[in-house]
Amino acid sequence: MRQIAIAFAAAGLVLAAPLHAEPSVIESAVAASSRSETNKALDESRQPAAILEFAGISRGEVVADFMAGGGYFTEMIAELVGKNGRVYGINPSGFHDAAAWAVLTRTHSNVRPVPVAPKAMVIAPGSVDTIFAHLVFHDLYWESEQYKFPRLDVEMMLANWYAGVKSGGSVVVVDHYGPGGDAREITAKLHRIDPARVISDMTKAGFVLEAQSDVLRRSDDDQFKNVFDPEIRGKTDRFMMKFRKQ
Repeated sequence: MRQIAIAFAAAGLVLAAPLHAEPSVIESAVAASSRSETNKALDESRQPAAILEFAGISRGEVVADFMAGGGYFTEMIAELVGKNGRVYGINPSGFHDAAAWAVLTRTHSNVRPVPVAPKAMVIAPGSVDTIFAHLVFHDLYWESEQYKFPRLDVEMMLANWYAGVKSGGSVVVVDHYGPGGDAREITAKLHRIDPARVISDMTKAGFVLEAQSDVLRRSDDDQFKNVFDPEIRGKTDRFMMKFRKQ
């Protein structure tokens, strides 16, 4: 099992993080026969076992997989939370693949897809234990007339996250390292975000940075290239953070 170093930024300490899900449970979720070969082919670049180990999602939890895409992580999280847990796959309706989600919900009765307008991607107060945001935090700063994705009020969205997470609950953020600067300009050009911006935004919303990991770091990534550039797609330098609602 790969050992993850957890850094508590405020204290400048490196500690071993308590893991709620046993490695065997995580390995079983990644190896589940219900997963498509298409999704499994992404495992080498996405390293789901390392991410889920860091996330520490437990049996019985209610999880919001924010902007879940095709449900790559949703189905693995569904395995972790078990039949008494639940996973809400929140997606902008324009990016929701109903056929793919129909297959996923047939194999996982604890999954609830939530396709809504981008500005309606909100979570009911005190309804989830964890918000999981994989490679999408930067999209809070994205807007596109072509894809009918309007400008979001980031402060309002994160205030909703804070309200939606139960006391003691967490938000797990994984994203592409990006340079400093205007977050909207960087997102529009590169689909990346400066990790300092994430910490600043989440702290302002009321969350406390509990842990971070450099397991997904890559020294060969040009952070000034768009993440969809064929030369680096799937090979970007990424950060992982966990924030806690006290």
